[in-house]
Amino acid sequence: MKVCVGTIVHHPEDARIMHRQIRALLAAGHEVTYIAPFTHCNVTPPAEIRAIDVPRAVGLRRRHALRAARAAIKKGVQDADLLLVHDIELLFALPRRRPPTVWDVHEDTAASLDTKDYLPEPARRMLPPLVQRVEDRAARRTHLILAEPAYRERFTGDHPVVPNTTYVPATPPPAPGESRVVYVGHLSQARGALEMIELARRLRPSGIRLDLIGGADARVRPALRDAQREGVLDWFGYVPNDHALRMAEGALAGLSLLHDLPNYRRSLPTKVMEYMARGVPVVSTPLPMAASAVGRAGCGVIVPFGDVDAAERAVLRLRDDPERRAAMGARGYAEARGHYHWPDHAPAFVSALEAWATRVPATVTRRVVPA
Repeated sequence: MKVCVGTIVHHPEDARIMHRQIRALLAAGHEVTYIAPFTHCNVTPPAEIRAIDVPRAVGLRRRHALRAARAAIKKGVQDADLLLVHDIELLFALPRRRPPTVWDVHEDTAASLDTKDYLPEPARRMLPPLVQRVEDRAARRTHLILAEPAYRERFTGDHPVVPNTTYVPATPPPAPGESRVVYVGHLSQARGALEMIELARRLRPSGIRLDLIGGADARVRPALRDAQREGVLDWFGYVPNDHALRMAEGALAGLSLLHDLPNYRRSLPTKVMEYMARGVPVVSTPLPMAASAVGRAGCGVIVPFGDVDAAERAVLRLRDDPERRAAMGARGYAEARGHYHWPDHAPAFVSALEAWATRVPATVTRRVVPA
């Protein structure tokens, strides 16, 4: 099977797209053409794929990226058996002549508008009905895969869920240390960036440093740069997911201080699963699914939204109780290995695409996704 995968919004090494889905397709013996903003993100495409470079859609400046995407998709699907797009924007760039098309619904698009700092307030109020119409049309004209079961409520029909799980090491990772707290993921106000900067300032006298691993929205970059220049924290910028998770190992705690916004209430933050997979205790705000996962496994501490005092107390108590944090790390790892290991979910993803494709050659040699 030849699959054309496309994004103009996400980083080319996005964990869901590159490290999980494309890796699973390649492991199953399929060929992948990948349309993504390689040059914009300074990424060298892997040799195993056919790469088509496009501009990245950033902020309100998306028209040029959409025009380029339209041409790129037309080129990419010429010999493809399936087209898989990862952005709602790409639904406006689909050529008339194309193979069966799949939209991977990463998020609650309408609810996520509250987190788009670049959108003026009137646009945030006016766009949700338009988004709903686009989604309804997509549900009629394309196949859908959903990142969360809760997203089924937005669409008619029965659509498979491909969860945002992670790779969990086969052997237990190192025990949590005592001098470093980490955050892995994109940084924004809605994801708690300002609270984490303040937390880093408070932890510094105790000899605990904060490592922030991820790109950042324009609005919070000045504060992050200032904090790094002051020596308050280390901000590494974007790091490929597999490397970022290795960097997280051995940390005292992993932070997930997301705000109480509609887009976050109905999903389990991937970073929570990633911390668990790497044996790192979780310090999270009480979003329903995060609180449920952490509480069920007994692998972390839940703190109130926006409460830096509570986050500081949670970190210091973990620092002062090595046995407790080691037990939390071990329980989180066991829970992740049992429920959140991507290779356990990859075959269902690949099978769904094969069922929708124009044709699947009988000569495909299926392999297990590396654990």
